Amino acid sequence: MTNVIDGNAVADGIRADLENCVDTLDDAGVTPGLATVLVGDDPASETYVSMKQRDCEEIGMNGIHVELDGDAAPDELYDTIDDLNDDSSVHGYLVQDPVPNQIDYREVIRRIDPGKDVDGFHPENVGRLVAGDARFKPCTPHGVQKLLDAADVDPEGKDVTIVGRSRIVGKPLANLLVQKTDGGNATVTVCHSRTQDLAEKTRRADIVVAAVGAPELVDGSMLSEGTTVIDVGVNRVDADTEKGYELVGDVEFDSAKEKASVITPVPGGVGPMTRAMLLYNTVKAASQQEDVDVSLP
Repeated sequence: MTNVIDGNAVADGIRADLENCVDTLDDAGVTPGLATVLVGDDPASETYVSMKQRDCEEIGMNGIHVELDGDAAPDELYDTIDDLNDDSSVHGYLVQDPVPNQIDYREVIRRIDPGKDVDGFHPENVGRLVAGDARFKPCTPHGVQKLLDAADVDPEGKDVTIVGRSRIVGKPLANLLVQKTDGGNATVTVCHSRTQDLAEKTRRADIVVAAVGAPELVDGSMLSEGTTVIDVGVNRVDADTEKGYELVGDVEFDSAKEKASVITPVPGGVGPMTRAMLLYNTVKAASQQEDVDVSLP
């Protein structure tokens, strides 16, 4: 029988452990602070930011939210970043992507204090990840590692095919999985839009991670029996529902489930883990900045 991983349950367990860490910090007079910065009024970003703020409240962290108009000048955002860098009550923060066209997101990332970069996107943090000395693991790739661990799937010695080479998921996940450490030691193939014969690459894999943003690109015919399938994609497609749409992953779930030994659903798989690992990184940042030892899960 296929193991359908309940990402909500795994994330709940991590949050419960983080509550204990927050209690330890509280005993030392420290409340971890996570700030979110939203430029403009993108509905999806507004929803995501509100969920992050709610997550903070639920485990006893301090959530701070800053909103700027969509036509804000770059310097207005840069001044906000400088203020957050200097604010000792803010241990970690992020600027929600996408930002309006007048703002260079790469410059935004470079301005964030690497010690508060809980997304793990600053060039210094990317370099440390590649070098095997990560300060913060990017949230979604780290969440994928936690899901594999929860399903008792050890990547060591396995062939892993990642479909997608984004800076947010594909590239950092590949770097994590090849590291000579627990949760790594895999042989990783990264596929993308120029890959020829994608199905040949996915069929030979023990673990397939789909993270390309293409609805139901990977189906059961592209998998071998017993494969572990992690679906990172979340895509809105038209459907005969009350909302007029439904959410699907990058994997065609029904046919893939017939082949997979382990699989994540969409929604309810990787998504909850991304938010949980953002809390994880913020607690870690608070521990580092305040010199308080905590037992991170």
